[in-house]
Amino acid sequence: MKLQRSSTMKHCIPHFAIAIVLLSFASGQSATQQESQNTKSQQEVRKAIEKYRTALLQRDIPALEKIWADDYVFVNASGDVLNKAQRLANVKSGATTLDSIKEEEEIIVRVYQNSAVATSRVTIKGQYGGQSTSGQYRSTHVWVKGSTGWQLVSNQLTTLAPK
Repeated sequence: MKLQRSSTMKHCIPHFAIAIVLLSFASGQSATQQESQNTKSQQEVRKAIEKYRTALLQRDIPALEKIWADDYVFVNASGDVLNKAQRLANVKSGATTLDSIKEEEEIIVRVYQNSAVATSRVTIKGQYGGQSTSGQYRSTHVWVKGSTGWQLVSNQLTTLAPK
């Protein structure tokens, strides 16, 4: 009896080892595929950010309506919270006009399946809420990928002290 059990065990060990190697290989493929998908998503989000900036600078209302999700929330540098309708009204009325948005450092994009968080430091010149504005800000964007592509669901600007 002991002999038969040890013989069976000897035959199972190679099969078990092969299964472990195959599972490890499959996991490695998944990680590589996930990394490739994240890189693709990061590039898509970077393109979406460029489209967003262009739409803001050109006051392109139809583009902004597509970029901002229906439940979009913006927290401005003063801490005020605005929704999509309020932002659109500001752009349409001319209360918000931007002359330039300059990247001061590379945008960092972190992807989490169908969502992404992008952070950067920007210098913005223009008019906000009817008041002239200029300065450096820390910018955070939250993007979600849906059936129509990447949409901005939230962003926040934080004023940076002059250096």
